Amino acid sequence: MCTHIIYGFVGITADGSIRIMDSWLDDDSGLGGFRRFTGLKSKNIKLKTLVAIGGWNEGSAAFSTVVSSASLRTKFTANAVAFVKKYGFDGFDLDWEYPAQRGGAITDKANFSKLLAEMRTAFTNAGLLLTAAVAACPPSIDTSYEVPQLNKYLDFINVMTYDMHGAWDPVTGHNAPLYPRASETGAAAAFSVDSCIKDWISRGADAKKLILGTGTYGRTFTLTSSSNNNIGAPISGGGSAGQCTGEMGILGYNEICQKIAGGGWTVVWNNEQQVPYAYNGNQWIGYDNERSITLKVDYAKTKGLGGVMVWSLETDDFNGLCGKANILLNTIKTALGVVMCYTPCIFYLFNTHYYEFQTGGGPGDSSSTTTTTTTTTTTKSPTATSTPSGAICKTAGFVRDPKDCGAFYQCVSNGNNGFIEYRTQCAPGLYFDPVALACNYANLVQC
Repeated sequence: MCTHIIYGFVGITADGSIRIMDSWLDDDSGLGGFRRFTGLKSKNIKLKTLVAIGGWNEGSAAFSTVVSSASLRTKFTANAVAFVKKYGFDGFDLDWEYPAQRGGAITDKANFSKLLAEMRTAFTNAGLLLTAAVAACPPSIDTSYEVPQLNKYLDFINVMTYDMHGAWDPVTGHNAPLYPRASETGAAAAFSVDSCIKDWISRGADAKKLILGTGTYGRTFTLTSSSNNNIGAPISGGGSAGQCTGEMGILGYNEICQKIAGGGWTVVWNNEQQVPYAYNGNQWIGYDNERSITLKVDYAKTKGLGGVMVWSLETDDFNGLCGKANILLNTIKTALGVVMCYTPCIFYLFNTHYYEFQTGGGPGDSSSTTTTTTTTTTTKSPTATSTPSGAICKTAGFVRDPKDCGAFYQCVSNGNNGFIEYRTQCAPGLYFDPVALACNYANLVQC
């Protein structure tokens, strides 16, 4: 379902070395997590795997020390290339949270650019990807990054457009609102997905290099008064910890959907910010669901962004306890218009072939229009027909042609109790595998 997957995290030491956080889990001497992760490419030869260094808990001090020294920058770059090659990763993701903040120095901003310039040369020579996860909104952008330099040296930039609000605020606020509220002015209006993406572009980032971050989790609050449960309601702290995530103020979507399915929760769609929130007694959650995720993907397409990413895979409903497994990831894939295929088929987010159809924007919305953009290099473009319910397509998703094992249909709701059927022919010698949901070698597929 993904083009790139990033393993988080490894750490950095003040002498420019790469630090394995959990050798029992990650290294070959234990469970071999790194190699099992990069081994996923045996299931999808187009997949790119990267390893991320840093994360929130790593802070800034060691990063700041390394980037301040020319010799340490050179040493760190060499260590990073060697580490990636050793374990079979395709690239390296810098998740420094954040230069010139949280124990860093004011010189970090310029020194980070120097590090990227040096790493770019080394990673290009090694045929490796170089990416970064970055703060989403001002003033962090202006404090931490020389945006034109990041744009020059990075293959793509993962913008962490979430954590806009949380238990650190005095009132409830959504984790990742698409747009600000009309009542928000000045600095407060900057904390929305739209505002942050516009800020990155206005400071020198190419839209096509920006990857829109979406959250498979929500930020939670305990209301001061259960009768005041709107956005902006006073709070006394974070919401109750979840069974899996185990931390006050945050719940995975896998936990949220089970709570809502269990009853007692009121779900509200905020049309102004294009996101849902839910409350039950004094508990309040701001999160993303299928509808809001679809709108964010549509936004990314409209703005010409390079793609969409999630934080993080393990808090989607991966066991399908509330319905379809990995529902948020599947929603992203469907909204992007990506058709699963086997080599030599390559799909891009934005190019020259556009297929438009009517589809529901999510629960309670049957009027929105989605434009699906797909480009293939060597396979025939899908052909579309509209059918009533009960034809080849009986539910949204993918189904093999009942008369041709080498063809399959992508079934997309037409918003009127029927489906648009996109028929695609696998490459010669391949059959559509209904288990893997991809074209596969004929001898591996029951037909």
